[in-house]
Amino acid sequence: MNEPATTVLLLMGVAGCGKTTTAVRLAKKLGWEFRDGDTFHPEANIAKMSAGQPLTDEDRWPWLDAIGDWIDDHRRKNAPAIVTCSALKRIYRTRLLQMRPEVRLVYLKGSKELIATRMTRRRNHFMPPALLDSQFATLEEPRGIERPIVVNVATPQARVIERIIKIARIAPVARGHTSIGRPT
Repeated sequence: MNEPATTVLLLMGVAGCGKTTTAVRLAKKLGWEFRDGDTFHPEANIAKMSAGQPLTDEDRWPWLDAIGDWIDDHRRKNAPAIVTCSALKRIYRTRLLQMRPEVRLVYLKGSKELIATRMTRRRNHFMPPALLDSQFATLEEPRGIERPIVVNVATPQARVIERIIKIARIAPVARGHTSIGRPT
């Protein structure tokens, strides 16, 4: 089966799995634009998570739609890009992937113990480690028609990047990249 060329990589996984770190390094290596999915959250969502309250599906729909709009803009321009989004439920990924065959899903998978350790080391992030249990409880691992690239985050970062590039069959572009990090 001939698959369309990958225009956008969507890096997903629970909080603390390394989505932003991986995306920044991948964007730098490929010369692709990067946008952290956290920057699409409305202030109300950030306030809720900062207070230790998990988001509801109703909280997430406008966030997911904003990410989808950004993806569509890059697809229209045929501009390669990387975006991060927890996308823990299949229904969220369906909203982001449906009718977007140029988008390739990358699932950064890790054990709760490893990710909890990483989260305790993070500074200045609105997602508290206390919400990790709810993240794993919500997680529906991608499979099948979602065509996920599954990468074990216990693997050294350089190998994670190599694996994503190899499986997605992508190559660096000649132009520079733009990174838009998380909100301050």
